[in-house]
Amino acid sequence: MTTINDVVRRPQRADARRNFDALIAAAREVFSAEGSNASLEEIARRAGVGIGTLYRNFPAREALLEAVYVEEVQGLGRAAEEVADLEPWDALEAWLYRFIEYLRTKRALVDGLNKTSEVMAVCRAAMYEAGGPVLARAQAAGVARDDVTIEDAVRMLAGVSGAAFSDAAQRERVMGITIDALRAR
Repeated sequence: MTTINDVVRRPQRADARRNFDALIAAAREVFSAEGSNASLEEIARRAGVGIGTLYRNFPAREALLEAVYVEEVQGLGRAAEEVADLEPWDALEAWLYRFIEYLRTKRALVDGLNKTSEVMAVCRAAMYEAGGPVLARAQAAGVARDDVTIEDAVRMLAGVSGAAFSDAAQRERVMGITIDALRAR
């Protein structure tokens, strides 16, 4: 079975790995600001590399979009590890807020991604594998609803976060209310 670590291969040489990581960081920034059709030349410039280096690492725009997406999903996995020492509800809440950050980047990339690709399927599974145990621990502690799956929570947050808000304060308030709906009563 393909894992998330199999779908994007980082270069082995240190200098090539630095360039790869710089391209991913620049692409996340540029795609988030300008959408999935952003200039690849601008991404290379911000990464401090030539366009040839970008194309050596990512021969097509979709490959770069997928690599940024994979990095975001891997971030959800790292977030699950980082919250492991928190109290169960605090861990779940922290992971869900990290998931909300992930949604912001995903929205910028989604138009350029093949939603039926193996990469997307692997990433979806990795996302559930990261968040599922965090939710299960909160449920076992009796602080999260036991009739909710990680897929339910992810879909709920994705739907609500896509709404139009009058300002950032309202967005944060509504997201807090949404997360609180997962709390055991």
